Amino acid sequence: MDGNTLYVVPAMASEKVLGPGPVFPAGRLLGPVVVPPAPLAPYATKVPASRGRFHPEPESATRTCYSRDRDRIIHSSAFRRLKHKTQVFVQHEGDYYRTRLTHSLEVAQLARSLARVLALDEDLAETVALAHDLGHTPFGHAGETALAAATADIGGFDHNAHALRLVTKLEHRYADFDGLNLTWETLEGIVKHNGPVRPPVPGPIAGFDAQWPLETASWPGLEAQVAALSDDIAYVSHDMDDGLRAGLFTIAELDAAPLAGPHARAVTARYGELELSRFIGEMIRTLMSALLDDLLRETRARLCEARPDSAAAVRGQGRAMAAFSPAMQAGLDGLKAFLFTRMYRHPRVTDSMEQAKRVVAGLYEAFAADPALMPADWARACESGAAGGVVRDYIAGMTDNYALAEYARIFGAEVEV
Repeated sequence: MDGNTLYVVPAMASEKVLGPGPVFPAGRLLGPVVVPPAPLAPYATKVPASRGRFHPEPESATRTCYSRDRDRIIHSSAFRRLKHKTQVFVQHEGDYYRTRLTHSLEVAQLARSLARVLALDEDLAETVALAHDLGHTPFGHAGETALAAATADIGGFDHNAHALRLVTKLEHRYADFDGLNLTWETLEGIVKHNGPVRPPVPGPIAGFDAQWPLETASWPGLEAQVAALSDDIAYVSHDMDDGLRAGLFTIAELDAAPLAGPHARAVTARYGELELSRFIGEMIRTLMSALLDDLLRETRARLCEARPDSAAAVRGQGRAMAAFSPAMQAGLDGLKAFLFTRMYRHPRVTDSMEQAKRVVAGLYEAFAADPALMPADWARACESGAAGGVVRDYIAGMTDNYALAEYARIFGAEVEV
């Protein structure tokens, strides 16, 4: 039995009895169905047309199905753990640097604002934004790289796929089912917010898709597309903020950066020398406004050309409907390259991340060799014979602090990251 076995969602009954009464099929909402009061665009995702939840359950009398999904994500253990998971800087380096949690909140704010202007379902856009990083390992991309390498023989690791596994299997909050029982549209957004899933499809996605197809080859609805672009806007903006505060690059160096440079120079020309926090605030404000204005213009132009009359028509376009203009995308790519060189590959960051990789790889090797080192419930799950998959899930759920503590417990040596 290979390690991917646990990544397959077990076959579930297509019908379920909710106590005494009728049998309800999966894939539809049970009443009451609360509809948002504001009129939505024809291409928006509509609550009455939702494909429902895998496990039928009565809907809330006070919330739409997507606002209910949002609340379930906010109250999940996985969401709370984002507080102590690395964005770029490890959490203990300073209180002002972003974590995965604060990043997710910033993305959600942008996604909701864009959805409102485009007459989309704001709750769904916010929900996908809040959930988009649920599957990240401790120590950011370095942790993911290390866990993917350690588990290459059992299918590797993908954070979007693991996010799906969290919300469909690993969260245990309800007596009637595993996971959070989110709507189809939210699950689609978690899996496909960056676009169609190209083969080979990661194990958790393929396993769930076999039970309830997520149409992985198509683009998602506009709410998920908006959430993905909000992620781009948020992380380049706040990474410049964090990078300047940390001294990884200077204002003079930022002046020459693609896309951000003109905004930085304009602030200096208008105000002269400012204290750093005021400079950052002014520069980020004008840059984000430019990115948002461009995104809205390009998206509206594409919608005007394609004229999709439903969310299904958006999925059937064969390309993204929400996008930056080619010129803005080129500038954004250039800014990302600047940040990659000056920030993500700065010795202060890479030295910490190399240590983080050692921690994740060491933990995987130790737990895979002796599952009894894990908590009892996780150790018991290894008795099925797929210990590698269990260990992968266990490590992926760790916070930075917990991973370091577990490493110290097992190896008797503390690692400074």
